[in-house]
Amino acid sequence: MLNIGMISGWHVHAAGYAEEINSRDDAQVKVIWDEEPQRGQSWAADINAEFEADLEVMLTDYDLDGVVVNAPTSIHGEVIIKAARAQKDIFTEKVLTLTEKEGREVVREIEKYDVQFCISFPHRTRPEILFAQKMIQEDQLGQISLVRIRNAHDGASGDWLPPHFYDPEQCGGGAMVDLGAHGMYLARWLLGQPRKVTSVFNNLLDKPVEDNAVSTIEFENDAVAINETGFVTPASPFSLEVHGTRGSLFIGGPENEVKFKTENTSDWETPSELPPALPDPVDQWLDALLDKGDIHFDLQDGLQLTELMEKAYRAHKEDQAVYF
Repeated sequence: MLNIGMISGWHVHAAGYAEEINSRDDAQVKVIWDEEPQRGQSWAADINAEFEADLEVMLTDYDLDGVVVNAPTSIHGEVIIKAARAQKDIFTEKVLTLTEKEGREVVREIEKYDVQFCISFPHRTRPEILFAQKMIQEDQLGQISLVRIRNAHDGASGDWLPPHFYDPEQCGGGAMVDLGAHGMYLARWLLGQPRKVTSVFNNLLDKPVEDNAVSTIEFENDAVAINETGFVTPASPFSLEVHGTRGSLFIGGPENEVKFKTENTSDWETPSELPPALPDPVDQWLDALLDKGDIHFDLQDGLQLTELMEKAYRAHKEDQAVYF
């Protein structure tokens, strides 16, 4: 039985991760630490776990196999490094850190202490996204010219996100650093090394962080990615477009379909079969701890997301392209 510690309930996905762990017969949430003790105590009571007010004590005195990091993004580096030095395997919510410099420190410590690491990149487990990667890898669409990713919801306009998600100090930003992270890591994974990024972030509502945002990334292979996100759209289903010199692929949208057309098809087609889904990120991590499976998102993936996100925010602040 794996004993897992939860580092904070700050992130909206924290409770879901705990439920996933406790739903298995080979893992359990043993103890919770939270930078807001009252929240942590209440959560621990709800799921029949222990609460520990001192993070150092939790990491050293409890018999833990690993920890799940859902702390404010601003303290990710601090808590992840402490966990690595305590030789605890680590699962973390994205993004890894707010700066590339801190991200590299995290990578050094995790590699030094040789702990298992996984970052939450759930879109990379989905069959339709794996199909998009397969089409690109097999050159079925030709040279890729453009990828467009839209991932948005109404967390701000619908008033269901927690207030601390609008704290620029804890979050490092708004819609782009949170929801837009999915488009960032997908674009980087599908298209390779970025060359430059530009950004337009704005506020439709009276919030201290952006709630409506677009970043445009040019890659070394001359492809362009448009990453759209926001907290103010109640009817905006996830969508992914991939356009190349020999075809195009559309995923998602209102019909939640997968459609493609290439030089080998006479009309738009739906794939007869999609690749099997990968295990979700928490299960990947737990299975790896048990030597039952592999982790598909590594430290470099996490660092690349941080680098791209930091430069996207810098591009917005400086109102100019930022180069890699």
